[in-house]
Amino acid sequence: MKKKVIRTARRRLYGHLWPILQTAVAAISAWYLAVLLGAEQRPAFASIAAVISLGATFGERRQRAVQLISGVMLGIVVADLIVRAIGHGLPQIGLLVVLAMVAAVLLGGGELLVTEAAVSAILVASLASSAADVRLLEVLIGGGVALAVHSLVFPPDPVLGVSRATSAMFGDLGSVLRDAAAALSAGDARRAEAARQAAQELEDRLEDLRTAVLIGRDTVRWAPVRWRSRAEVERHARTVQHAELAVANTRMLVRHVLHHARSGRPPEADLAAAIRDLGIAVLELPAQFEEPWRNGDVLSVALQAAARATAVAVREPDIVVGEIAGQVRSLAIDIVKASEAGETEHGALVEAPTEELLEGLPLPEAA
Repeated sequence: MKKKVIRTARRRLYGHLWPILQTAVAAISAWYLAVLLGAEQRPAFASIAAVISLGATFGERRQRAVQLISGVMLGIVVADLIVRAIGHGLPQIGLLVVLAMVAAVLLGGGELLVTEAAVSAILVASLASSAADVRLLEVLIGGGVALAVHSLVFPPDPVLGVSRATSAMFGDLGSVLRDAAAALSAGDARRAEAARQAAQELEDRLEDLRTAVLIGRDTVRWAPVRWRSRAEVERHARTVQHAELAVANTRMLVRHVLHHARSGRPPEADLAAAIRDLGIAVLELPAQFEEPWRNGDVLSVALQAAARATAVAVREPDIVVGEIAGQVRSLAIDIVKASEAGETEHGALVEAPTEELLEGLPLPEAA
C-alpha cells in the first residue's frame, strides 16, 4: 500500500517539480528585488505578480506572457482608480471585476488578458492599500523576474516540445493508415468509418505541432541555448508544411477507402499492403531525428508503397481503386519530402514538385 502511494505521488509530480521550483525562485527573487529597489518593506504584490506571470509562460510564447503582465497592470490601474473613488467592499469588488474586464476587452485583449485583469482587480481591492505607483513598480518587477527566470535562468528545453509533438503527429497519422489498410483488406465499412473519424482529429495534432514549433523557435531566440538546439528546432519546423499535406492527403485517402468498403467491391489486399507500408514509413519518421540513418528506411518503404499502388492501378482499371492508388502515391511523396526536410534545409528533393519527384525517383518492383 505504501509503495503504491509513493508510485502515485511520483507519477503525479513527474513533470511538475521543475515548474514548482521555478515559481518559488521567481517569487523569492521578486520580493528581494522589490525591497532592494525601495518598493516597500513587504512587497507581496511583486511576488504575486511573478507567480501569476510565470504561470503564463509555461508552455507559452513570450508575447503571451507579456500579454498577461499587461493584464495584471491594467487591472491594478483600474482597481486603484475605482478604490480611490468609491472605497472598499464587496459591491466595489464586483464593479472592479466588470470594469477591468470591459477595459481589457475594449483594448482588444485575448481571454488571458481579460481574466488576469479581473484577478488583479480583486487582489488590489483585497490587499492593504499602498500607492499606485508602488504597486505598478511591484508588478513590473514581478513580471520582469518571471520572464527572466523562465527565459534566461531556467529556460525550457526547446527540442523536447517539438520532438514530442512530432512523434505524436506522425504516430497518430501512422495509426490512421494502419486502420485504413485493415479496413480495405477486409472490406470493413465500419472500421473505415472509424479511420475517417480519426483522420479528422489529426488537425488537433497538427495544431499542437505548429504551436510547439512556435514555442521552440521563441525559446531559442531568447534563451542561452546551444546552436545544436536551434538547428534541431529548425529541422522539426521544416517538416510542418509536409505534415500538413500528409494530413490532407490522408483524409482524402481514408474517404476513398470508406467509399470502396461501402460499395461492396472485393477487398484489395495489395492496395491495403501499400497503405500499410505508408503507415510503417510514417512511424519511422520521428525516429530519424535521433537516428539519421533511418532516413533511408523511410524513403525505401514509402517508395515501395507507391510502387505497390501503381501496380494495382495498372492491373485493375477501377475508378475508386485508381483514386486510392493516386492518394497513396501523393502521400508517399509527402512522407519522403517530410523525411528529407528533416535532414537538409534546401535539398533539391524537397523543392521538386510532386509529379517530378514521382517520375524522377526509381520505384522498386511491386511485391
